[in-house]
Amino acid sequence: MKLNDIKDNAGAKKGRIRVGRGIGSGKGKTGGRGVKGQKARTGVAVKGFEGGQMPLYRRLPKRGFWNPFSKDLNEVNLGRIQEAVDANKLDAGQPVTVESLVAAGVVAKPRDGVKILGQGELKAKLAFQVAGASKSAQAAIEKLGGSVTILAAVAEATA
Repeated sequence: MKLNDIKDNAGAKKGRIRVGRGIGSGKGKTGGRGVKGQKARTGVAVKGFEGGQMPLYRRLPKRGFWNPFSKDLNEVNLGRIQEAVDANKLDAGQPVTVESLVAAGVVAKPRDGVKILGQGELKAKLAFQVAGASKSAQAAIEKLGGSVTILAAVAEATA
């Protein structure tokens, strides 16, 4: 086989149809555009137009609310933090902060802070400096002799 012998399989490439080349071609006169009207013209894109009927996006009611002051927090369970401690990615002697959790690979990026949730079991005594913690997580941490410090800057913004 030579480079000049290489070609597509039969039927792999379909030739383009040349429109507007006489009625015998089957795509003459109107060129496959039907007849008359806005869509028969060139350069027209009518998105969401339903022929004068009230469009769907206007028939449906508006719903919901977006709070521009809401904080996008990382939510981390106690079980996931214990896994990181067991794998020696988190140092039990240092306080657990957003930066230490990012460095340990527990969270991907800092966002607006971290909220600790109570699912899973924590065995290590840790000091947390985070944006928030659930009541069950706080109880579990303090039961082991650890501490939870809620950072004021984020706490004020979420309240």
